[in-house]
Amino acid sequence: MLPHCWARHSPVVWAVVWAVPWLLLPLGALSAADDAATLRVETEVFDGDADTPLAKSLTLFARDVAWDFLAVAPADGSPSVEPSDDSFGGEIILHDPARERVVLIDSHRNVRTTVDAIQLERLSVSLAKWARQSDDKLICWAGGPGFGEGVQVEGGQLELVGPRVRYRVKTVTAPSPELAARYQQFADTAVLLRALLHPGGVPPFPRLAINREVAAADSLPAEVTLETDPRGGFAGTPLAGVMQRQLRSVHRIHPALRSDDLERIADAEACMAAAEEVDLAAYTEASVTEADAE
Repeated sequence: MLPHCWARHSPVVWAVVWAVPWLLLPLGALSAADDAATLRVETEVFDGDADTPLAKSLTLFARDVAWDFLAVAPADGSPSVEPSDDSFGGEIILHDPARERVVLIDSHRNVRTTVDAIQLERLSVSLAKWARQSDDKLICWAGGPGFGEGVQVEGGQLELVGPRVRYRVKTVTAPSPELAARYQQFADTAVLLRALLHPGGVPPFPRLAINREVAAADSLPAEVTLETDPRGGFAGTPLAGVMQRQLRSVHRIHPALRSDDLERIADAEACMAAAEEVDLAAYTEASVTEADAE
C-alpha cells in the first residue's frame, strides 16, 4: 500500500460527501483484525443515477476511534474516481469521542487542526436558533425540532420530506447495537463538522433526526438519497423532475478490518504526529487558497 502522507484534499468534495451519507458489501477480503469493535465503511457519492462517483471515502472504526480517508476527483474536473484503495489520498479526519475532539490532518501541507466537541455543540445551538427564525421555509423547517413524527419508517427504509427537500434512507442491520450507537455518534459529528467547515445548504438537523431513528433500530445507513428542488416539484406533482438535484450516497460495509487497513491507520497516526498544529482559521484559509489555485 502506498504511503498517505502526501495526501491532498478538497473542501468542496467533503461538503458533498457529508451532505449525504451510505449497499452492504458482500463479504470480501478477510480482515486481519477480527474485532467486534471494528467496522469498515467505503462510501461513494453519485450525482443521481450516474455510474461514476463524484467522490469516495473510507471510514475505519478501530480502538474506539474512527479514521476518515477521502479520495478526490481528478484536478482536470473529470468526475471519475479511481477504484483502487490507494486513491484515498485526500484529507484525513480522526474522530476521537473519548477525548471529545476531531482532528483534521492535511498531510500534504503537514499541518493539523483540532475541533473540540464543545465547538460543535455551540454551533448546533446557534445554528438551530438562526434557522428557526429564517423566513425561508426550508431553512426554518430544517431548524427542527419536530422531525420525529415526520420520519416515515417502512420495511427497513426511512423517508423524511420537507419544503423542497426529501431524504430517503435504506438501512441494514448493524453487527451489534454498540456499533450502531458508535456509528450514530460518528455520523452526527461528521454532519456538524461539515456545517462548521462549509456553511450554507440545508442545516444538519434533519440528518441528525434520521441518524437517531436508524441507530434506535440497531441499524446502519446503507444508501441515502438527498433530493432537492427549488420549485418543490417532487414525484407525483406537476413540476416533478424540473430543476431537481439528486445526490445518492452508497455505503459498502464490512464488520472487520483488513491488514492493509491497519497499515493505513498506522500511516495516518504517523502523519498526525509529524504535522504542525494550527488553528482552524489558518487551516481552512490555506485549504481554500490551495483549492482555488488548482
